Amino acid sequence: MLDDPFKYALLAALAIALVTAAFTDLKSRRIANWLNGAIALGAPLFWIATGMALWPDIAMQIGCAVATFAVLSILFALRAMGGGDVKLLTALALWIQPLIFVKLLIMMALLGGVLTIGFGMWHVARRQKDKLAIPYGVAIALAGLWTIGTFYLPASAAVAAG
Repeated sequence: MLDDPFKYALLAALAIALVTAAFTDLKSRRIANWLNGAIALGAPLFWIATGMALWPDIAMQIGCAVATFAVLSILFALRAMGGGDVKLLTALALWIQPLIFVKLLIMMALLGGVLTIGFGMWHVARRQKDKLAIPYGVAIALAGLWTIGTFYLPASAAVAAG
């Protein structure tokens, strides 16, 4: 699927942005708008580099991102998810093919569960149960990195396809 160094450079930039999002969320419980914006703005370059057709490929990417934003906005309104997390997942939806994006969401939920248990135990041990805040951007970023490695790199894509 990927045979052009430019495609690898774009995926590497996405991976760096995801690692940055994870570290900033871990450190300050915030994911910067400029970072989410950069991820979203990189997606059209990836579409062009991978030869996606306007219809139905790019239309499906945009539709997936709109649906992601709509559903997650409800979770944000219910205070079940942070705004940076909503924007990060929406930006990732622009990059990741819809069926693979569902796998990303499953992996994110599993990693988020592990993260929640770990942070819960840490806060209980420190007797700070009331200050529990989960940096869910870490789970999103790790799931994004897993997706890149599993489905978008040539050796792993061949294994996943075969």
